Amino acid sequence: MKDRLRQQIGDALQACFDNNTLHSGVVPEVQIEVPGNPEHGDFASNLAMTMARIEKKSPRQIADALIAALTDCDFLSKVEVAGPGFINFTLTPTCWYKVLDDIAARGKAYGLSRVGQGRRVQVEFVSANPTGPLHIGHGRGAAVGDAVAAILQAAGFDVQREYYVNDAGNQVATLGRSIWMRLREQNGETIVFPEDGYQGGYIRDLAIKLREVDPAIAQLEESEAVKRCTDFGVSEVLKWIAADLKDFGITFDNWFSEQSLYDRNMVEIELAKLAAKGLSYERDGALWLRTTDYGDDKDRVLIKSDGSPTYFASDVAYHMEKFDRGFERVIDVWGADHHGYVPRMKAVVAGLGHPSDDLEVLLIQMVNLLRDGQPYTMGKRSGNFVTLREVVDEVGSDACRFYFLMRRSDSQLDFDLELAKRQSSDNPVYYVQYAHARVCSIKRNAQEQGVALPKQGAVDLSSLILPEELLLAKHLARYPETVVGAAQSCEPHRIVYYLQELAAQFHSYYNRQRILVEDPATTQARLYLIDGVSTVLANALNLLGVDAPERM
Repeated sequence: MKDRLRQQIGDALQACFDNNTLHSGVVPEVQIEVPGNPEHGDFASNLAMTMARIEKKSPRQIADALIAALTDCDFLSKVEVAGPGFINFTLTPTCWYKVLDDIAARGKAYGLSRVGQGRRVQVEFVSANPTGPLHIGHGRGAAVGDAVAAILQAAGFDVQREYYVNDAGNQVATLGRSIWMRLREQNGETIVFPEDGYQGGYIRDLAIKLREVDPAIAQLEESEAVKRCTDFGVSEVLKWIAADLKDFGITFDNWFSEQSLYDRNMVEIELAKLAAKGLSYERDGALWLRTTDYGDDKDRVLIKSDGSPTYFASDVAYHMEKFDRGFERVIDVWGADHHGYVPRMKAVVAGLGHPSDDLEVLLIQMVNLLRDGQPYTMGKRSGNFVTLREVVDEVGSDACRFYFLMRRSDSQLDFDLELAKRQSSDNPVYYVQYAHARVCSIKRNAQEQGVALPKQGAVDLSSLILPEELLLAKHLARYPETVVGAAQSCEPHRIVYYLQELAAQFHSYYNRQRILVEDPATTQARLYLIDGVSTVLANALNLLGVDAPERM
């Protein structure tokens, strides 16, 4: 609808130039917005105000000229100038009826677009160290990453979901030593557990299981035993992580091993490319990357003076390898504590000749777990954090994902367990899901009463004249644009806001108006309207990885 209106305004502007009502010949971008007050019309443009200086006329004079030049606009019921020069447009009800036909015709495809033009995008998220169970912070990152990927796919991008397995370095070595210590402890030795070891009860569980599958491990030399403990621990923890994510509705297209970078000599190969471009240099026996040339506050060490690579070196090689695989855009979902890493990674991308925006980092802030408004700590089995599994088991995957996506990812989130389980309008996810279930219930009641459900394009919608009916149709029309906006900004909370507004409008309409009335034509029209509501609710919930139940 915006595109159609934008075209009409553009044609009117050209007509003004042709008849010398306006003289500059400048055709600026036509901005179309939805007014905050519905009484101001369906759409508004500030074009007249943006042209005032160059045309040397008042905005209202320009607006009057543009309105006079509008032709063949039978879809407009009213056009007027407001305030200092805004042009407000009110569309005919017929325009909104066509939206309902479009929804009925496209079904699950309503809201999909080709904005992305098939551009290859990789979304890397979760990527938790394989040293323990996922905690609720990882869960929020998982929900955000998966929703961003789904929204980008809906907007026409070719998306790959990737998990980066940090299976090289000190953290996995510490996991192996921790398991080895607990295994020795179970064999009767007195152990002084190292302060940097992993303390959770899951380490004892891993030690018990390893001794069962490999009884001879206790007789091995310590170095070999620790290596086996490490390999076993990483493998088992990754199984836990994959299982938890699967139960959370998330699967990955690719699991990328950090160790594989070293096994394939990719770190050395990629760093050699940087050297060939003059992006790195040696100083004090170490190899440095010139990140200050691209906006970082200081250069960064790639290879330490003792010849060992830094974590940054493997991260650089990994991101270079991503672009080598042909991705045109790379999106990383990181914890907010990694914010200092963003400038240096963007510097790497810029140094390689890519626009720095080809790498986008979404930062995930912490989750404050509450019960009835009070801070709450669940079991300590996994250490000093609450696992994703504990929360999902208590409130369910749908509530978890919806709550994790309710706020901007870079803002802190309060998650009240009791509220997430409550079956009332106070619970946001219940309120939205119940809107879908309520439509399904109405349709079942209609069939039980012998009322045939309306068919696409075969319904007289002229009885849909109530303000709340047109408001619903207008909100449904905004769904495709909402998806595009969420994709362009990588902000899935926009879909959540949209859903909450749609559910509120529907529940309000239902509470004020009967759907199944005596007049068959009105009944059919209203069934057609609410069927469009249920389709959009389901489509939007699907992008968030949340079910749209038919019964509650």
